[in-house]
Amino acid sequence: MRSDKVKKGLERTGNRSLLYATGLTKSQMNKPFIAIASSFTDIIPGHIGMRRLERSIEQGICSGGGAPFLFGVPGICDGIAMGHSGMKYSLASRELIADMLETIVRAHCFDGLVCLTNCDKITPGMLMGIARLNIPSIVVTAGPMLCGRYKGRRLSLVRDTFEAVARFKKGEISQDELSNLEMQACPGAGSCQGLYTANTMSCLTEAMGMSLPGCATSLAVSAEKERIAFMSGERAVALARQNILPRTILRKAAIDNAIAVDMALGGSTNTVLHLSALAHELEMKLPLDAFDKISKETPHLVNLRPGGEYFMEDLDAAGGIPALFRRMRNRLNNITTVSGKYISQIAASAQIYDENVIRRLNNPYHQEGGIAILKGNLAPAGAVVKQSAVSKKMQRFSGQARCFDSEENAMHAILGGKIKRGEVIVIRYEGPKGGPGMREMLSPTSAVVGMGLSESVALITDGRFSGGTRGPCIGHISPEAQGGGPLAIVKDGDQIMIDIPGRKLKVKLSQREIKERQAELRSHRPKIKEGYLARYAQLVSSASEGAVFK
Repeated sequence: MRSDKVKKGLERTGNRSLLYATGLTKSQMNKPFIAIASSFTDIIPGHIGMRRLERSIEQGICSGGGAPFLFGVPGICDGIAMGHSGMKYSLASRELIADMLETIVRAHCFDGLVCLTNCDKITPGMLMGIARLNIPSIVVTAGPMLCGRYKGRRLSLVRDTFEAVARFKKGEISQDELSNLEMQACPGAGSCQGLYTANTMSCLTEAMGMSLPGCATSLAVSAEKERIAFMSGERAVALARQNILPRTILRKAAIDNAIAVDMALGGSTNTVLHLSALAHELEMKLPLDAFDKISKETPHLVNLRPGGEYFMEDLDAAGGIPALFRRMRNRLNNITTVSGKYISQIAASAQIYDENVIRRLNNPYHQEGGIAILKGNLAPAGAVVKQSAVSKKMQRFSGQARCFDSEENAMHAILGGKIKRGEVIVIRYEGPKGGPGMREMLSPTSAVVGMGLSESVALITDGRFSGGTRGPCIGHISPEAQGGGPLAIVKDGDQIMIDIPGRKLKVKLSQREIKERQAELRSHRPKIKEGYLARYAQLVSSASEGAVFK
């Protein structure tokens, strides 16, 4: 066992003494040492219920014949960090989480690892750490939140709080209704109710075979989630005894399955960053074009909020990800999973309980998948849009640029009624280096929807979007403005053309005009000059490469 390095032999007498000081028994000393990396915190709704899941995982590890050891991993709530400088730390925390897993697990020579996670950057950070460590591992995602309820209708975070801000500004709803919405939209523990980044990544983790069947959609408050946590603890010991390594599961076929499931679900655009970063850890090439290729081949079968009207609880009741496997069984690679079963076996035993939530292949919501990759003279290295959340009317759009060098300036203009129909809001210097940290733009995109402009205004940025974003919002524009990308030379009044079906994003300028403007361009001062974010800005790569350290 890997843990023999810290517990076997005469020279490890002192090491064993310290282990016994933790309460370990002599019989436990001979068992596999299984780490539980928990991102429990009191500040993230998706994580506040993890204490009971930690106990279930511990009990499962003991039942399986292992010795459990719990340690903590930090987490950021994107919703609470949204709209201010705190969001700069969200994506940047992903690298810290991967580094922390590497540090703690390798320092103590654990035999296996259970990652208890849930929200936006924490799950991909843990997957990256797992890929780097390559010791027997399993992931438990803590589950989605129940929908809120108010006056007989179901509520979700984004539509009924972030978007409600602009509706209140317009006078469409009263202060009393706004207060009731903010109290009722999020009724308790769990990741936000729609197919935002947290829940998308949970689904893709299951699609890649790194969590047990049903884990992604089983609700945070359910007994089923506790049972899955217990079984995951048991399974972690079996994986350690059999030395089943993550890299035997996380092959290219598994990544392709994740992309296909992502497209069928209509998931968050952030998955492009996270799957690219995971592929980087696996020393695997994953060009942006791979997402577009699979999107064109994969129909959009599940339409949850923000683009649709269903919730994660509806997907769970319809059969969850195993049911989607059954629907897509002829389009998925038959990979092995941490459960010991192949995808085909999981699909064969699954049932589809709601044909509207998980549609048939010949009756999709859209013929193509949820995400599209756009290129052109504004985005030579690519840009990303959640096309399943864009109306048919706005799939092609042309308008005059309104340029802002920060999210805050754009937000003031939107809420101040200064954005006109037919304009394209340009938010730049918010990329991985320019932000730094590539902030999500949920506040301005929600404001655009709330102000009633989603059918007449587009938004483009070198930053990124929450999974809750809907409308013609294009992010991840690469190269970013901070690196001298074409977005930096756009001026107010320039004509910008968006063609999602044609996969184009262009500014109506000749190559000569672009080169002349680039020659005149002055370097943009870094927004952060000290601390972790200053170091992050120096190390981080382009969004088109997953915003990883190089």
